[in-house]
Amino acid sequence: MRHFLSLKDFTKSEILEMIDYAVELKKELKEGRETPLLKNQSLGMIFEKSSTRTRVSFEVGMYQLGGQALFLSSRDIQLGRGELMKDTSRVITRMLDMVMIRTFEHEKLEEFAKYSNVPVINGLTEDYHPVQLMADYLTMIENGLDTNAKVAYIGDGNNMTHSWMMLAAKLGMELRIATPKGYEVKEHIKALAETFAKESGAKLIYTNDPEVAIKDVDIVTTDVWASMGQEEEQKQREKDFAGYTIDSKMMALADPECKLLHCLPVHRDEEVSEEVFEKNADIIFAESENRLHAQKGVMAWLDKHRNS
Repeated sequence: MRHFLSLKDFTKSEILEMIDYAVELKKELKEGRETPLLKNQSLGMIFEKSSTRTRVSFEVGMYQLGGQALFLSSRDIQLGRGELMKDTSRVITRMLDMVMIRTFEHEKLEEFAKYSNVPVINGLTEDYHPVQLMADYLTMIENGLDTNAKVAYIGDGNNMTHSWMMLAAKLGMELRIATPKGYEVKEHIKALAETFAKESGAKLIYTNDPEVAIKDVDIVTTDVWASMGQEEEQKQREKDFAGYTIDSKMMALADPECKLLHCLPVHRDEEVSEEVFEKNADIIFAESENRLHAQKGVMAWLDKHRNS
């Protein structure tokens, strides 16, 4: 049985197979064809962190695959009253066919998966956000870009950065990461990504200068400067991230056809200017929709490999 906790756990061919599933499932949906690959199955969705896109995309995706989704906030179950993650896992995975968890510490997700009887999907942790990267790469493909594309990530060295590192390292891409001093990626994740990059031929570049990172790239991506749980740091981060706003002047350094991706929600005129965001709004909201299709691909793949 396989879990979807981080892209580090998959080969290039496995990642691309999930993307192929997503492409086909999206095509069939647009053509009005039903795809009940998970007929009568139940997905448990545990939310310790709230979300718009994650809840809607998983709930609708499971319905479109012929199953049903059950929303479980930490207030609804005994996790919110101190029950251990491993005990919760051993209870609910006897009744469910698959579980998605959106939580804080990545170790909590790993503990749940260790004791689970069914596939577990990472809906977001503080270290990784792999389902978002599947949507991002699907969006790239739809816009004529693939592993030959040059990508720049500009902003905080957070779970999105770590996930981009894993995708690039596994697929053999060139990824340039620009973070302010003191906001770099975690060293143990960097070391792991570098190991994968040596195997795939990926090129991972780290800098504290966003203008160096964005030079001639095909895709630039970013995230909010203060993630959920970091609201008290907002004012300090605004000072520390001065010069990191992706505006028209910065975009002029990229390839003329460069596209902007953003996982949303966006803080306009912080990580990206209003002008640049609206210019790229079509691809960004298509990226958001692709959460639905990419996650359907992941769930279908996990179900297929349930007994492997």
